[in-house]
Amino acid sequence: MIVRWESDHDYVLVHVHQDMFGDWIFSRAWGQIGTQFGGLRHQVAESHAQALMWLDDVAHIQASRGFRKVLETSDESPEGRNAVRQLSLLGV
Repeated sequence: MIVRWESDHDYVLVHVHQDMFGDWIFSRAWGQIGTQFGGLRHQVAESHAQALMWLDDVAHIQASRGFRKVLETSDESPEGRNAVRQLSLLGV
């Protein structure tokens, strides 16, 4: 699952996926739109439910900061593949 939020100048992107060992990975990228300023953080969740709880927390925080959700998709969709490709440029 991939979710992206944006404000006028900034973005936050979350990718929840399983790695080759079956662990649930919660990846969060953030930065300024149109620049290379930002960061990337990966966390291993104890379960899919915990990763979704973290996603809900990020969604709540972004809404409170005035960000709007601009993308919510699966990894297999064209939009999802494009988002994963963009993440790979950050060093995922």
